[in-house]
Amino acid sequence: MTRTSLNHFHCSMARTADIIGDKWSLLILRDVFLGSKTFSQFQKNLGVARNILSDRLDKLVRNEILERRRTRPGVERYSYHFTDRGSELVPVLIAMMQWGDRWIFGEGKEPLELNDQKTGRPIQLIKVLSADGKPLANDEMSASPGSGADSSILTSFHGKRSKVSD
Repeated sequence: MTRTSLNHFHCSMARTADIIGDKWSLLILRDVFLGSKTFSQFQKNLGVARNILSDRLDKLVRNEILERRRTRPGVERYSYHFTDRGSELVPVLIAMMQWGDRWIFGEGKEPLELNDQKTGRPIQLIKVLSADGKPLANDEMSASPGSGADSSILTSFHGKRSKVSD
């Protein structure tokens, strides 16, 4: 099955979804975050077909989300690790997990708890914060064309600023 590329969109969310927006890629990233590193670990954890796993790993490496490292010289075995670019996706993964904990499983039924290693206490919920650190609700944010905007973005705004809707 051929996927339709979102590369023609001049939109950060569309381009990101094009790279990591399928279920297998997200689950691979989750597994890397949780400590899995090898093809066989991913396959065992996910039960995904080898060709699909190979395709998703190659795409994540091509897009510099993961890096492939040889496990031993002269052996065609690799481990996979976050790049700096990939590490910056961790808050996105945690936000998705926290959303699922709340809206799919419910309070007190979370499948996995993430804890601060120093204190052992659960981490805080991911929130959108203002420049001074105050949590912001959806109706307290606005969107405006950025410095990299093109005509497709500019024509979608009616005026200088557009309030983010609920």
